[in-house]
Amino acid sequence: MRKIHFFSQVLIGLIFLASCSSNEGEVSPIKKDITETVFASGSLEAEDQYQLIAQTEGYIKDMHFDEGDSVMLGQELAIIENITFEANRTATSEQLRIAEFNLTSNAPAIQEANANLEYALSKKEQDEKQVQRYRELYKKESVSALELENIELTYAQSDANVKALEKRLDLLKQQAKQSEINQRAQEDIASYNSAFNSLKALSDGRIVKRYKQRGDYVRKGDVIFSIANEATIIGKLNVDESSVEKLKIGQEGVVKLNTNSSKLYKVKLTKMNPMYDDASQSFLCEVMFLEPLEFMVLGTRLESNINVAFKEEALLIPRAYLSYSNTVQVKGEETERKVDVGIKSTEWVEVTSGLTLDDVLIPLKK
Repeated sequence: MRKIHFFSQVLIGLIFLASCSSNEGEVSPIKKDITETVFASGSLEAEDQYQLIAQTEGYIKDMHFDEGDSVMLGQELAIIENITFEANRTATSEQLRIAEFNLTSNAPAIQEANANLEYALSKKEQDEKQVQRYRELYKKESVSALELENIELTYAQSDANVKALEKRLDLLKQQAKQSEINQRAQEDIASYNSAFNSLKALSDGRIVKRYKQRGDYVRKGDVIFSIANEATIIGKLNVDESSVEKLKIGQEGVVKLNTNSSKLYKVKLTKMNPMYDDASQSFLCEVMFLEPLEFMVLGTRLESNINVAFKEEALLIPRAYLSYSNTVQVKGEETERKVDVGIKSTEWVEVTSGLTLDDVLIPLKK
């Protein structure tokens, strides 16, 4: 992975070092500030970005927006013509109207049950009076006990018939209520399905991609629009696995967009995906811009440097004078000297022990 660093202070140190070398190839350590950065390439993405997909199938009847248009939450963007959903909604609405009517006192079944109950109540009242009359006659020995018992039995049958008709009326009302509940549920489902014919924005944003045109036939699951909220634009970085361990949430750095290499934007690391991304062969990280962007086209390529370490007045030597085994060649010494190192940049290395400002280094033997 190619690395780019923005180290003005270190470059000044390089000029200073060159001016202090009396012999070609000889250098001495210098004291300068040094910043270690991790380079990563990536692109501009929107954190709040989604694909609006068709929830039904049919032909796109109307499409009101195009790429680049701003949309608002709940705004209708397109209409899919699905006759089946519309027919179901009409039928269930009518069936619900009938079920609601069957709950009223004007419903035929309720009217019939009420009429039967009124007749039964009248007969029960008449039979009750007859029982009272026969009891008086029985006291006067004008009727027999058998005749009185027959009249009381008739009254008991009338009373039982009234109770049965009352239960029958309650059952009819209960069945009518159950039917109304079921039909209302069916009507709600039909209305819910019918709503799928209308594609509405799920949040404020801008249409960044339109995949279908008016008149196209779409199936359930087809992507119609890609919508992004430009207020949530971030930098998505691909970090090499050899550098990811140096990154921590909250570290700051700079980003350069490929559309304008002269402009640097301050950023802060906000997210690190814990899983390695096989597709990009890198770790995915996100940075938040700390200042307004002047160019906000999603997918724009970028390069970033995240500051992972900083030290003031560090003892520095050119990186070319350090071997892979962390040794240097000091002038006047036969063997290479072992040193301890700290921060490393592309051009410079911090030496934490093993050298002083008075030492003179010469190029390593090849």
